[in-house]
Amino acid sequence: MSTRIVLLVTSPRLPAGLLTAEAWDVVRAYPVFAAADSDQAEALRVTGVPVTILDTDAQGLLDAIAGQPAAVWLAGSGGDQAFARQLGLRLAREPGLAELELMYGSWDPPGARLLDAVAVMDRLVSPGGDPWKQAQTHQSLAPYLLEESYEAYDAIESDDLDALREELGDVLLQVVLHARLAEEWTIDDVAGGLVEKMVRRNPHVFAGEQVRDLEEITANWERIKQAEKERESVLDGIALSQPALALAAKILQRVERGGVGVPLPDPDDLGAVLLKVVAEALAAGLDPEAELRRTALGYADAVRAAENVGPSE
Repeated sequence: MSTRIVLLVTSPRLPAGLLTAEAWDVVRAYPVFAAADSDQAEALRVTGVPVTILDTDAQGLLDAIAGQPAAVWLAGSGGDQAFARQLGLRLAREPGLAELELMYGSWDPPGARLLDAVAVMDRLVSPGGDPWKQAQTHQSLAPYLLEESYEAYDAIESDDLDALREELGDVLLQVVLHARLAEEWTIDDVAGGLVEKMVRRNPHVFAGEQVRDLEEITANWERIKQAEKERESVLDGIALSQPALALAAKILQRVERGGVGVPLPDPDDLGAVLLKVVAEALAAGLDPEAELRRTALGYADAVRAAENVGPSE
């Protein structure tokens, strides 16, 4: 009967010793080997499970477990892929020698790579890291946040999901870097505030509140938001640095939603004329910023075609 070799892989992003019941069963039942000491190995030893460090190749493991019905190889944080490949090739040449079984003792939870992003950013901003990032401030980074957001918007408009994934990563970089540079709060404060806000503003999900349709969900969101912010004006909280066309649309939407009866200015100058056009677009259910953008890009393509130049990327 061939020996059963269990390649036990665990998540380095979870606390050491946090294993499945099946994993605990095998490490308690069979001898455990590993290529190097680790937090996981120490956690097993604390519970009374011996872990033998075997700094050798696949043949060395086979020699060490000869005559054993089974053994466990505790993979390191990188998964010991090279070792597993070497062992797999060795067993493929002699199928009856042993049977290799892959077992996951723990899995990365959703969002685990965000922990890696935080750790990498901490390394970059800490002494010995990247001088450029260490020299930044919230103010110096502000243009990059806008730029990366616009590039993500372009990817959405282009329906390019691969590009969107990359651009959202660049936006996330800005978020993580801002949080690392802050002295008064951390990335956990940012994430914690977001979680609390999502729970508060979605009572139909987290508090069992009954809603009829999407309009009621939106109305609840705005009502809860208004109570949280205690704003004096319907215009409070509007991002004044956004493009003028989008800013005008947001102001008009807030005015209509708040029921404030202020007439538009007389169209006696270009600004007033443009504001009236924005109001008409909203009344027609159109996004004036998106409409102007679409038309401007179409015109740009026509110009490039007239120049015998390919469309812009």
